[in-house]
Amino acid sequence: MKRLRLTDTTLRDGHQSLWATRMRTKDMLPIIEKIDNVGYYSLEVWGGATFDVCLRYLGEDPWDRLRVLRKRVKNTKLQMLLRGQSLVGYQHYPDDVVRSFIDKAVHNGMDIIRVFDALNDLRNMQIPIEAIKKAGAHAQGTVVYTISPVHTVEHYLDTALKLQEIGADSICLKDMAGLLSPHNAFELVKLFKERLEIPIQLHSHYIGGLAVGAYLEAASAGVDVVDTASVPLAFGASQPPVETIVRALSNTDHDTGLDLDLLFEIAHYFDELRKELGYERGVTRITDMQVFGHQVPGGMITNLVSQLKEQNSLPRLNEVLAEIPRVRKELGYPPLVTPTSQIVGTQAVLNVITGERYKLVPGEVKAYLKGAYGRPPGEVDLEIRGRIIKEGEVCYQRPADKLEPRLERARQELKGIVETEEDVLSYCLFPQVAMKFFEDRRSGLLDSMKAEKGVNKEVFGKDSERGGKIKMDLKEINDLIKTLEISGMSEFNLETGEIKLLIKKYSNEDVNQKLLDKSFSENINMGVKNEQRQEVASKHHVLKSPMVGTFYKAPNPDENPFVKIGDLVKPGQTICIVEAMKLMNEVEADVSGYIVDVLVKNGEMVEYGQELFLIEEV
Repeated sequence: MKRLRLTDTTLRDGHQSLWATRMRTKDMLPIIEKIDNVGYYSLEVWGGATFDVCLRYLGEDPWDRLRVLRKRVKNTKLQMLLRGQSLVGYQHYPDDVVRSFIDKAVHNGMDIIRVFDALNDLRNMQIPIEAIKKAGAHAQGTVVYTISPVHTVEHYLDTALKLQEIGADSICLKDMAGLLSPHNAFELVKLFKERLEIPIQLHSHYIGGLAVGAYLEAASAGVDVVDTASVPLAFGASQPPVETIVRALSNTDHDTGLDLDLLFEIAHYFDELRKELGYERGVTRITDMQVFGHQVPGGMITNLVSQLKEQNSLPRLNEVLAEIPRVRKELGYPPLVTPTSQIVGTQAVLNVITGERYKLVPGEVKAYLKGAYGRPPGEVDLEIRGRIIKEGEVCYQRPADKLEPRLERARQELKGIVETEEDVLSYCLFPQVAMKFFEDRRSGLLDSMKAEKGVNKEVFGKDSERGGKIKMDLKEINDLIKTLEISGMSEFNLETGEIKLLIKKYSNEDVNQKLLDKSFSENINMGVKNEQRQEVASKHHVLKSPMVGTFYKAPNPDENPFVKIGDLVKPGQTICIVEAMKLMNEVEADVSGYIVDVLVKNGEMVEYGQELFLIEEV
């Protein structure tokens, strides 16, 4: 008899797949000890998107979350998901950052680190695996599963064998889109068990409805561990429910031995939490069932829906789902998992909403075509690549070999701002987001964010001149803008845990005076008469945001100085980025001229068509 072991993903992939990773640490603590007593093989509690979301949205330090959970979990190993050389971010980081991050993760309590690379490029997993083993943790190498003309059984076996060769302690077969059929699960696991000497774990998503069958067949083939979630955070884009797998295998050779009564006690806690936070149960939609054609993972579909809503283009979802396979083929059939899922998905969205394919190309797509993420599994469309980059820009070596060490420079940049190495690492991974987090932590803003419980239930407006708060529903925000026009108030500050919106009212005279006060041109000076101001202002070109997102001064923190007032810019020059759909989308100047004004603040949310820069054409 060989018991099947289970990993619980509720506290990481479960809420990442269904709740946009919004579960807070304080929501985990009342139930964590009971989860620890279930008898799971491991608890996946960290990595993936949790790190980013803690800093960006929840006002939590992800390192604190790890330490708090480690202190309370006495019996079960803690596990995390690591994106190879990208760690928990969306780009590759230098080796010194990779080694230090892994060392600190283990030092703060991590036992098992699952390492994957979106392209199954082993060059991007070798340094992380070496670092994990050096730190004394379990290194789980990952074979990313997808379906394409270049992804064969031979490819998967070869990847697994090489991972074992470079030191992986176990292998995870990662089926992020729920594409693995029960028959193929049996055949692949059986082959891996015959040819490999290390344990095999299977990770799948319920999205297309195949995962439960795949798990049962994998168990028959000898798989050692499978990933499941508590039923309120299972189904849909998440994993199969633990309760189903436990019951299906009870009184068989693969009986898990877990207590269903305890599992349902835990499930009731999460179901009440789900209701309190306002989330729906995981469901399988028609677009989810179409995964066998478009191969878009459930979490990615959720993101696409959100992104298209932001761009006021939700009715075009089916066009985007049709465009994704086309883009994927042109980019060499990358598996749709972070970060390549964002790369392919965002490009498909932009192709559809701009009405012209590859008219707007994010920096990450350019980097992918340059080889900055590794070797594409298949051949890239040379005509498409030639439109976007030059042949001489393609890198064929291990991407991280081109990256300069970052840690020491980051320490110098943060002198007097932070004290811990963990903070330095957070900054290395997400510089703009981390700096905002450090500022909010110093100001005490994080305390109020942590106190919030509901999800986007209410917004408070504050009249900056008259004082006092006004409570409103989110549906009332648009009405507020109209109200501002007739109220006589000069501005409104709208703020909640995830929304910060400043609405200001300016007269034409105010705008023109602002231009005069920032005079950087011979044509704009304090001697201009009032009646000439409208004519002066009209000579300026306005650069607008091409999408909804977050405005940042430059595409990466290494570009110094940032574009600022008074600078001369040229067409095609990147002058800011708008972060949207998890990618840094470069916004280029479309005229030659001097920057007269920057109309938004660094880190501020911007809308489609919102004015970003005033440029005096030359």
